[in-house]
Amino acid sequence: MRRHALTYRSFGKPLEKLSMETTDVPSRAKGKLRVRMLCAPVNPSDLIPITGAYSHRIKLPAVAGYEGVGRVIDAPRKYADLIGKRVLPLRGDGTWQTILDCDPALAVPVPDAIPDVVAARAYINPLAALTMLETWPVKGKRVLLSGAGSNCADYLGAWAYHHGAREVAGIYRSESRVARLEQLGIKPVSIRDASKISDVARESELVFDSLGGPVASNILQLMAPDAMFIAYGLLTGQAIQLDTKPRAHYRRFHLRDSLARMSAEAWQHKFSHIWRLLSQADMPNYQVFPSQGWRQAVERALCPSGQKVLLDFTLHLHD
Repeated sequence: MRRHALTYRSFGKPLEKLSMETTDVPSRAKGKLRVRMLCAPVNPSDLIPITGAYSHRIKLPAVAGYEGVGRVIDAPRKYADLIGKRVLPLRGDGTWQTILDCDPALAVPVPDAIPDVVAARAYINPLAALTMLETWPVKGKRVLLSGAGSNCADYLGAWAYHHGAREVAGIYRSESRVARLEQLGIKPVSIRDASKISDVARESELVFDSLGGPVASNILQLMAPDAMFIAYGLLTGQAIQLDTKPRAHYRRFHLRDSLARMSAEAWQHKFSHIWRLLSQADMPNYQVFPSQGWRQAVERALCPSGQKVLLDFTLHLHD
């Protein structure tokens, strides 16, 4: 059996540093599940580490990809009932490969009713959005989302209403996002409309920011004293720079910090909630690329106005 893995051996631009490497598959690691990957999304959170942004906690060479869905093909006797079942093989080896071994306690079983393309993207963005909404309640509040073209903002906006938000506005970069935001009940605000951004910043009681940079800096300076600003992303690649101390409360959110405090039981329970939410959600479709077409997939993912992207590993099933 052979393994095909999108690997990077140094940091830099993803299209320059990634390569599809093929190796023999070693014996299954003791106590682990062996999973054959079906598909995995291409998210900003998958590409940013390749640039070296988190080089202090990445050991090279590394396989890219943080989420996806696969099927168990081998397991310890204790977990033999999982063979043939779909799981999310998370929080271990990179998911952009055809075969990987994972910790059974952290492998998330996928309900039969959940399609592969939904299961593949059920981790990073849904779990981050749900955790933020549970940590900073939105009930009765006006909420502002920056970077409203992202999947995480989709979940934050749609689920904020489930949690009782009074109104949700979203700052978008591409006009192609407007119809989608309106469909979700999110009030669209163009990133080029500085006056409108200033108005909604003053009115917002809770901001979830994934952009960073000057737009986020301006919003934070304009917010009311009792408002809360949550920084959870850096899509602009620029930090927030402030001339004076903001009046609003400022917090940073990193999903990995929440995971570090979460038991395996709590982890599995979170997904029982996520499956219910996703079964009711109307999330956008992905453009699917065969894993051999990963270059085109990454190019599309790097385009801000592009459709969301999924890598399909099933063409390697018989290798």
